[in-house]
Amino acid sequence: MLINKALFAQLFRYGLVGLANNLRGYLIYLLITWLGVNPEVAVTFMYPLGATLAYFGHAKYTFAKRHSVRGVGRYVIAHLIGYSVNVGLLYFLSTRLGFPHQLVQIAAIFIVAGVLFVLFKYYVFVENRRSG
Repeated sequence: MLINKALFAQLFRYGLVGLANNLRGYLIYLLITWLGVNPEVAVTFMYPLGATLAYFGHAKYTFAKRHSVRGVGRYVIAHLIGYSVNVGLLYFLSTRLGFPHQLVQIAAIFIVAGVLFVLFKYYVFVENRRSG
């Protein structure tokens, strides 16, 4: 088996939290860009809001971890990376190459989600492997 059951369950929970959070965020993104806000500015506004709301779902439900200052700091670093990937994709693919920002943002949601899952699992919500 390529993927163990625990990892699959974690990916499933991550997907549920992400789906709820990103659907809400994408709809708000569409609304504020429809109102004339630049896509990069819209993401800059939406990203911290979505990341903050998702923290609680990922910490408790996806990775079953308690709140910690270290974890929050690492979560912020992970999301700075995710935000950079998101804005970079919007800028390069939409602003520079002319692809519709709505489609680029949908793709960015999935790309950033993959990057964040790896960062969350191996950097933010890491298992405590110390013995004794």
